[in-house]
Formats: sequence, structure tokens, C-alpha cells
Amino acid sequence: MTSFLTGWGRTAPTPARLARPGSAEQVAELLRRAPERGVAARGLGRSYGDAAQNAGGLVVDCTGLTSWSLDETTGLVTAAAGVSLHDLMAALVPRGWFVPVTPGTRHVTVGGAVAADVHGKNHHVDSSFGAHLRSLTLVTADGESRTLTPGDELFWATVGGMGLTGIITEAVFRCVPIETSRIRVDVERTRDLDHTLETMTATDDRYRYTVAWIDLLARGGRMGRSVLTRGDHAAREDLPRGADPLAFSPRSLLAAPRWAPDGLLNPVTVRAFNEAWYLKSRPGSLVQGLAPFFHPLDFVDGWNRVYGPRGFVQYQFVVPFGQEATLRRIVSRLSAEGVVSFLTVLKRFGPGTPGMLSFPLPGWTLALDIPAGQRGLAGLLRAFDERVAEAGGRVYLAKDSRMSAETMAAMYPRLAEWRKVRDGADPGGVFRTDLARRLRL
Repeated sequence: MTSFLTGWGRTAPTPARLARPGSAEQVAELLRRAPERGVAARGLGRSYGDAAQNAGGLVVDCTGLTSWSLDETTGLVTAAAGVSLHDLMAALVPRGWFVPVTPGTRHVTVGGAVAADVHGKNHHVDSSFGAHLRSLTLVTADGESRTLTPGDELFWATVGGMGLTGIITEAVFRCVPIETSRIRVDVERTRDLDHTLETMTATDDRYRYTVAWIDLLARGGRMGRSVLTRGDHAAREDLPRGADPLAFSPRSLLAAPRWAPDGLLNPVTVRAFNEAWYLKSRPGSLVQGLAPFFHPLDFVDGWNRVYGPRGFVQYQFVVPFGQEATLRRIVSRLSAEGVVSFLTVLKRFGPGTPGMLSFPLPGWTLALDIPAGQRGLAGLLRAFDERVAEAGGRVYLAKDSRMSAETMAAMYPRLAEWRKVRDGADPGGVFRTDLARRLRL
């Protein structure tokens, strides 16, 4: 069946033949009959750009691989690649376990979490998803199934390797024991960007989970003002008497309209939202559920449609500690240009994994959603790319939809090492994606 596929940003649809295997053996059979345009793996389609697209080729939808098990003594989960973090959490939390890392949505697969080496609000403490893996199973281009561990080069070429070394069919990782399905949260407002950076530097290590929402449209002395949200898993004594400590049944409460006009998110509407959100977020402490703390956007089904038919660009970069001036210049330029970003978040990264193409490194990461088609956006982001690369930083491949091959090579110093390992596992270049073609991987 041929389908037009896009990333979550909905910016560049391309056609591909779609297959949905129900077992690792069926995956292997598809690879043995790989078409000339190659094969790409796909999960729930939450990569924002073209990482899970393969124009004119075969796309293997891995969501049919759904078996999983939990060792309740050790907390080790063995999960097929198509299992979503949503389904895992729904089963694990009532048993007193939580996934080691979750990005801003539950609707990603285990295979996608490995391929993108996803990170969350706890990176400064717990690193990214790959740090918690004990092993993974990879079906390579020859149709053979390989079990890899952290001692294997191919393991670290696959973690963060964007699905270009093979198709992940299973992963084993350790979960986190919890007493409740709630988070004990501290909220603080900051005056400007410098105050935000100072406060996060001074206080982040007190919390397992931290994030700052930034008002990009604030100018002058308020530029970079933020709402800091920090938290830890709540204990039973933090809950009201009689509350079910491990109750967890997250679901979407609203659905975005099937169609929204271009321009719905504009400086006027976003400035009004930012002002209301900043004032609403009163400093103090509260106990909050896992879903509203980690995944607020998941309450709106299909929220990406709000950006209109042209979609949106997600831009996320990281710069090392000591390069705060680069971060300030980028935020200042965004503010001065009046760039509309409905959701802009800042986090501090700790040490990354040995993943050769893994995104995180110790430093500051800023992520923003920008409606596609904003005047001058392409040139603005190219200029940011140059600043980020000069600062020793990089752009996140799982979010990218427009970076050049030259820029990517400048940002990822282990690219040649990754290519050598990838070529050993896939000498015929079976695994291809639109992202890989664009970046000449």
C-alpha cells in the first residue's frame, strides 16, 4: 500500500510503500526483498521532520511489534520496538514503576526512543534513553537478527542512529521504582533570561526533573522571562488521605480541529497566551499527576494541526556550558524578530551517552515550535545553525527538517566513525530515509 507520510511537523509529505509486520521474522523477510529505493523504519511518526520517511521506497511500520514483559524484582523491561511509552506507562505505573526517560510525549515507540536516543526533563541527572539500555535486538540488512550490548560498536551506532543501521525489534532497559503516580512540583517565575540561567544553574541539581518555559515575545528588560517547573516523584505521604497512590489513566481531553487556517498562531494570539501563562503560573509548590507534568500537549489529540496546513518547524539545539553568550544572542534575535513559537522550552543537559550521533551534550538546550512559512525563517535558522556550530553545539536530528549536510557534518564530530560502523552493518545501503538523503548520511 502506498501512502503519503510526513513527520509530526507536517511540512514535507512523500510517498512510500507501507508494510506493517507483526514479528521480527516478518521484518527480516521484508529486508531480504528490499526495493531499490531502500527501507526505513517508522513508529508513531513523532519525529518532527523527515527521519521516518522514504520517498519512493519501503517504510516498515513497526507498531505491530507489541509484546513486552516486566521483571518485577529488577525493574527490567523487555519490550518489542512497536510498544509505545503510553502503553508501557499505563501498565507499569500501577505496578510501581516508571520509564527511565520520557520525552514531551508518551506517544513514541520504544524503537523510536532508542533510534533518537530521546531525552527528557531529567537529563541532567539520568542522561538519555540509551544510558538505561541493557541490550537491543537489531535486524540488519542481510535479514539477520543481532543482539547487541553496550560493549558493541554497532550498539552505539544504533542508539541515536536514526534507524539507519537496521530495524530495532526489541530493547531491554531498567525502569525506575515509584511510590505514587504524582510529582511534587516547585514553580518559580524569573525576570529575564539571565535570571533564568542563574536560577537553573543554582537549583537544578536539587531536582530530578526540571524545565523552563520561555516567553520569546517578551522584550527589553523582560526578554527571556520564564516559568521554571522542577519536580521529583511524590511519596505516599505527599498525597491526601484515601487517594489511590498509583492511579494512572491518561487520555486526550480535547481534539484539535481537522483543519485550522494558516496564521491562527500569530504574534497577537501567542503574546496573549504567553502573558496569561506567565501570570497564571504562580510561584509555589503543588502535587501534580504524571501526565500534566510530563506530557501536557498529549491532552490535545492531533495538536500539530493547530499550526495550519503548512505545518510547523521544530528547532532544537544544544550549546556547551560556557557558551551562554550564543544562547543569549539567539534568544535576543528571536525576541527582536518577533518569531512566533507557541512552546519554547529550555533545559540543562548532563553527560551524554556514547551514541555516535546522539544529540545531548553537557550544556543548554532550547527547543521551539515555529509555524512554517514565517517570513525570513529559513535564513534566520541558517544563521542560528552557524552560531551553534561555531559554539561546539548541534541541532537535534529527530526534530530537524531543513539543516544542510555540511552543517550537520560540522556539528557531529563522530560522523565518520558512525559511517564506518554503519557501512559495515549495511554495505549495500539498504536503510535510507529522506533525512539521510538530505544530510548525505
